[in-house]
Amino acid sequence: MIADMQYDQSGQLRHFLTIEGLAWETLVHILDTAQSFITFGEREIKKVPILRGKTVVNLFFENSTRTRTTFEIAAKRLSADVINLNPSRLSTSKGESVLDTVKNLEAMHTDLFVVRDAHSGAAFLIAQHVPPHVAIINAGDGRHAHPTQAMLDMFTIRQYKKDFGNLRVAIVGDILHSRVARSQIHALNILGVPEVRVIAPKTLLPTEVERLGVQPYTDMRKGLKDVDVIMMLRLQLERMQGTLIASEQEYFNLYGLTEDKVALAKPDALVMHPGPINRGLEIASEVADGPHSVILDQVTNGIAVRMSIMAIVMGGQSERKAS
Repeated sequence: MIADMQYDQSGQLRHFLTIEGLAWETLVHILDTAQSFITFGEREIKKVPILRGKTVVNLFFENSTRTRTTFEIAAKRLSADVINLNPSRLSTSKGESVLDTVKNLEAMHTDLFVVRDAHSGAAFLIAQHVPPHVAIINAGDGRHAHPTQAMLDMFTIRQYKKDFGNLRVAIVGDILHSRVARSQIHALNILGVPEVRVIAPKTLLPTEVERLGVQPYTDMRKGLKDVDVIMMLRLQLERMQGTLIASEQEYFNLYGLTEDKVALAKPDALVMHPGPINRGLEIASEVADGPHSVILDQVTNGIAVRMSIMAIVMGGQSERKAS
């Protein structure tokens, strides 16, 4: 099983490739460890020596300034040496395979690869071919998974809501193409959220989406009724084949988050978005910048959560899989 390859023989988390199949204890340990790192950004000296002497390579075959930057900051705060590779200059553009590139970097004594790729399964492929002392973290693979984004979202929810067991959560937007949504759904279910809703036009809902453990809605107003958390998604026009929405204006009218739609949720509802935000398409500016928004908190929390995951997979924070 894919989840099993993320643990070593002693039950320690070795790779972080997907949320699916992980133990509840593993997710809680990540969140608890991140909590211990959350105030580091406010310190005069922002570093701890947990990964001193380790080398981390950000191997981003797909561009993402926000994700790469937070991984870089997280690794440096753990005192690791960090190398960022420019996708346009990688040897793979000259015909070298991804595995050849990784093997060459391994020969330079790399300890941890953070991998992002437009193709689903890239991080898994690499994880199957690295030696036991090398860890792999998936920073997003195709339409499949974005587990660190989901964990920083869970951390942000827990900051405000404390108990996952009493929540009603709505994920809104391009569910079909979203690796973030898939990882969020798995995390919410593992952490015991009793009701997870997905809201989108039928053309942006996966077939038999209910099998993921969610309740689908095509009417946004009905779907937002009395929810505790609204998780908006970016409309991924670059991944769409054919016409899946009538127009951007119609999409905003029906599925864009506005103040009157937020009012349908609970009075203390959170508004979240993984970024980058398309204002006036997925979310109105007054909502993105409004009192319900915790979008900037998500960005801040991303550093602590990625520090946590890096420390755990490198053995800096011990944890064992539940038996």
